[in-house]
Amino acid sequence: MLKGKDMLSIHDLSVDEVQEILTLAKELKAKQKAGIEHHLLKGKTLGMIFEKSSTRTRVSFETGMYQLGGQALFLSNRDLQLGRGEPIKDTARVLSRYLDGIMIRTFGHERVEELAQWADVPVINALTDLLHPCQVLTDLLTIQEHKGKNLKGLKMAYVGDGNNMTNSYMYGCAKAGMTFVAATPENYRPDETVRKNAMEDAKQTGASISVITDPKEAVKGADIVVTDTWASMGQEDEHEARKKIFAPYQVNKELMALADKRAIVMHCLPAYRGEEITEEVLEANADVIFDEAENRLHTQKAVMALTMC
Repeated sequence: MLKGKDMLSIHDLSVDEVQEILTLAKELKAKQKAGIEHHLLKGKTLGMIFEKSSTRTRVSFETGMYQLGGQALFLSNRDLQLGRGEPIKDTARVLSRYLDGIMIRTFGHERVEELAQWADVPVINALTDLLHPCQVLTDLLTIQEHKGKNLKGLKMAYVGDGNNMTNSYMYGCAKAGMTFVAATPENYRPDETVRKNAMEDAKQTGASISVITDPKEAVKGADIVVTDTWASMGQEDEHEARKKIFAPYQVNKELMALADKRAIVMHCLPAYRGEEITEEVLEANADVIFDEAENRLHTQKAVMALTMC
């Protein structure tokens, strides 16, 4: 169903395609744990363009391609003519002659869209300032593992900055039939176009998408509580100011007392203990959070296998 397609946004995926990714990710994880060979991309090569650095993204994609029987090439701005002003459309057409797929982690979402427009091979969005679809697909897999396969009707509360994670959670929860409530400061709301698109997606599954300012109201009765760093990459100069603005949005013991007593906490990492989440809450949910980190490997393998096969 996904063969030869780009994976730029969960909004672009059908409900069935989201489930197809999660099902294959679970299968590939089981095979990897059992030591069963699963060389679905034997002889294939993935080009990994990094205009933003990352620990988890590079290691998980590179290891994933190895486990699938293929190889991955790390390409930074120093390695590409993009860093010297070559148009994206030229880079896309050249790389399409060499590679079977392209992964890109960058700043502006329009760069990913332009790359996909001109490339003749599948393009995977590994993060932009607007969206982080691989992480949210990963998180849906992790929720299935800890809350059961049927995600419909579960409530996720996101507390913090209305960033690329918030945007992608709106799309992911809409496709999964979940209730999603984001609590952000008024001037740090998620993207309005994304919210409207997600609400349209939600009509198909019965999901609910809302954005409010009160973290206590958002977390009330939640099955999953999620947060993220208050200052994303490129916002380092705002860090001190954001710490003051977001202080009421910390995920701590008092806030978690309002959630369902069986609620889990998730964080895509890196986490800044004592800021968006306390040491106590993070360590109490460490098993879930590091399952979430591991699942980047398995979910991205599924995305690569389905698009590049």
